[in-house]
Amino acid sequence: MTPQQFIAKWRLANLSERSAAQQHFLDLCELLNQPKPVEADPEGAWYTFERGVHKVGGGEGWADVWKRGHFGWEYKGKRKDLKAAYNQLLQYREDLENPPLLVVCDLDRFEVHTNFTGTAKKVFDRHSIWKG
Repeated sequence: MTPQQFIAKWRLANLSERSAAQQHFLDLCELLNQPKPVEADPEGAWYTFERGVHKVGGGEGWADVWKRGHFGWEYKGKRKDLKAAYNQLLQYREDLENPPLLVVCDLDRFEVHTNFTGTAKKVFDRHSIWKG
């Protein structure tokens, strides 16, 4: 998949989070030439969709994508609140083994929040990435 194909496909999509998230992530993997969760980890032990978690403060939840030692990822539908997605991911991060990157996405926008031990938090979005 080329960047142009990815943009064209997802610019037109108007699907709910549930309908789009996994396909969007698979397309990203293809675009970036990265292994897809099932290819890399057929048992879902360290890289998977819908990782079940215990929330900080109680309750259960599901992280949309998780890769041990790399990231936790939470999707929202188009034009939804990425701050709410980030707050949701914060409730999951301890049970996700405190990954170094917390990614939120609404199919159009991406935010990558650093979560490195002993460092100041940084947020990278498409605007900060393009500015260098």
